[in-house]
Amino acid sequence: MRLWSLHPSLLDRAALVAGWREALLAQKVLAGGTRGYTRHPQLRRFQAHPAPLEAIGGFLTGLQEEATTRGYRFDLTRVLHPAPPASLPPIEVTAGQLAYELEHLRVKCERRSPEHLALLPAPGDPVPAHPLLRAVPGDVEDWEVR
Repeated sequence: MRLWSLHPSLLDRAALVAGWREALLAQKVLAGGTRGYTRHPQLRRFQAHPAPLEAIGGFLTGLQEEATTRGYRFDLTRVLHPAPPASLPPIEVTAGQLAYELEHLRVKCERRSPEHLALLPAPGDPVPAHPLLRAVPGDVEDWEVR
C-alpha cells in the first residue's frame, strides 16, 4: 500500500491512479470492512487522526480533485466521508518523508514516464505535501518501510 504524502499534482498518471485505489482500500480497512491490512504501517497516521474516516475521505478528495483537473473521472461517490482536505485537522508529515517519497517517485518515473520528471521539484527544493498533510522538520517517518 502506497499512500503518497506528496501533493497529488506531483504524481504521474500511474501513481495517481494507484494512489486512488490504495486509498480506497485504506478507507475500507479503516471502516472495518476487511480482515487484512489492519496493521499496515501507512495507516498509522490516519488511525491516529481524531476522525480517521473523515481524514481518509479528505485524502481521497484531494486525489479526486487533482484527477478532475487532469480530466480523469474518479468517482467521489465511493468516498464514505468526502471533505475538502483544508476543512480537517492536518496530519503532520516530515520533510524527510516527503523527500524520500519524491526520490521513490522519481525512480518510478524514470522507467514508466520520463516526460513527467521535468514536472518534479529539483533535489533540494521544497516538496509540497498532500493538502491534508502539513510538512514539519524531520527524517523519514518511522512507519516507512525501506
